Amino acid sequence: MNEQSSVRATAPAPDFSVFLSLGFRPLYICGCAWALISVAIWIFAPALIPAPFFAVAWHAHEMLWGFIATIAVGFLLTASATWTGFNPMKGLPLALITLFWLCARLAYLFGGDAAFLTGLALESLFFGYSAVCLLKVMLQGKSRRNYGIPFLVLGLGASNVLFLLATLQGDYLLVIERFNTGMLFMAVLTILIARRVIPFFAGRMVPGLDIPMLAGSGRVQLVVGSLAIIAGLSGLQTAMAAALAVVGAIGLYQFWRWKPHAVLHKPMLWILYFGYLGLGLGLLAAAAHLFGLGGSFLARDAAHVHIIGMGGFAVLIIGMVTRTALGHTGRPLALDAAMLASYWFMVLAVFLRLAALLPTSFAGPLLHATATAWILSMGLYLYRYIPILIRPRADAMQQSGTRPAAPRKAAPQR
Repeated sequence: MNEQSSVRATAPAPDFSVFLSLGFRPLYICGCAWALISVAIWIFAPALIPAPFFAVAWHAHEMLWGFIATIAVGFLLTASATWTGFNPMKGLPLALITLFWLCARLAYLFGGDAAFLTGLALESLFFGYSAVCLLKVMLQGKSRRNYGIPFLVLGLGASNVLFLLATLQGDYLLVIERFNTGMLFMAVLTILIARRVIPFFAGRMVPGLDIPMLAGSGRVQLVVGSLAIIAGLSGLQTAMAAALAVVGAIGLYQFWRWKPHAVLHKPMLWILYFGYLGLGLGLLAAAAHLFGLGGSFLARDAAHVHIIGMGGFAVLIIGMVTRTALGHTGRPLALDAAMLASYWFMVLAVFLRLAALLPTSFAGPLLHATATAWILSMGLYLYRYIPILIRPRADAMQQSGTRPAAPRKAAPQR
C-alpha cells in the first residue's frame, strides 16, 4: 500500500466545528452519558445526592429533564433544520447551552440552596433559549404544522421550574404532581414526534409497506393530551384520567394500524414500535391509577411512571438516537451486533424494573439487575456512536478523499 492509500484508509480526526454543527451531536452524547451516570448514582451510590434534593426527587428529575427532555431537544434542534431549511442552533450558541446543561447537572450534585438555584437558572436558559431558536426557524420556514413544538419545549422548561420549586419547599405530594405535569408535556411532545417519524421510517425501510399516517387521530390525540395537561394543572383528576385514557387508546389503535407484524425483522423499527406501544399502555395505566383501578400494582405511582418513562420514552430514545444519528451523519442504516444488544438490554431493563415493583423479596436484586442492563445499553450506544458523532459525515469524508474506517459486521435484521 502506498502512502496515499494509507492516508485514504485512515479515519479523520474529530472535528470540533462538526461536533457543534447540529444539536443532536453534543446533546445525544450528553443525554445518554448522563442516563448511564445518574442511574449508577441512584442505585449504587445514592449518598452522593445532596439536599435540597431528596433521592427520589433527584432521580425523577434527572431522568425526565436531565435525560429524556435533553434527547428530545437534541432531536428537535436537528429535525427542525430539515423541516424548515434553517439550522436553529450551531457553533457557539450550541456550545453554550450544552455547557449550561452540564453545569446544571454539576450544580445539583454540589448541594445547597445557592447551587440548586444556579442549576435551576441554567436549566431554564437551556430550555428557554432552545424554544426561542426553534420558534424562530419555524416562523422563518413557515412550518405551520410545527408551530406548537417550541411551546411544548417551553412547557417542559416551565414544568421543570415548578418541579424544582416544589422540591425546594420539601413538599413531596406537590413534587409528584409537578413531575406528572412534566411527564405529560413530554408525552404530548413524544406523541407528536413518534406519530410522524415511525410511519415514515417504516415506509422507507420495508419495501412495499404502506401504512397510514393517521393524521386525524393524531390531531385528536394532541388536543386531548393538551386537555389532560390543563386538567392536571387545574387539579381535575377525573378529567385528566379520562383524557389520558383517550390518548392511550388512540395510541394502541395507531400501533395496530401501523402493521407491527411487518417490521419484526427490522430492529430499528420494532424498537420504535415497542416504545410507542409502551407509551400507549403507560398512559392507560396512568388513567387506571387515577380512577383507582388496576389493583395494588397500578396503585403505586411508580408503576405507570416506569411504564411510560422506561417502556415508552427510553425505548423510543434508544431507537431514535441510533437511527437518526446514522441518517444525519450520512451512514448506512444498519445495526452491528453491539447496537442490537443495546436494544435487548433496554427491553430487559424495562421488564426487570416492572418486576421489581412486585411485592417480593427479590426487589433489591431486581433493581440492581435493572441498573446493570440499563448501563450496558447506554454504554454500548456511547461506545459505538461517540466516534461517529464527533467526526464529519461519511459522505463528506468520501467527497474529500478520506474514507471512514470499515464498519463492523452488521447484525442480521431479525
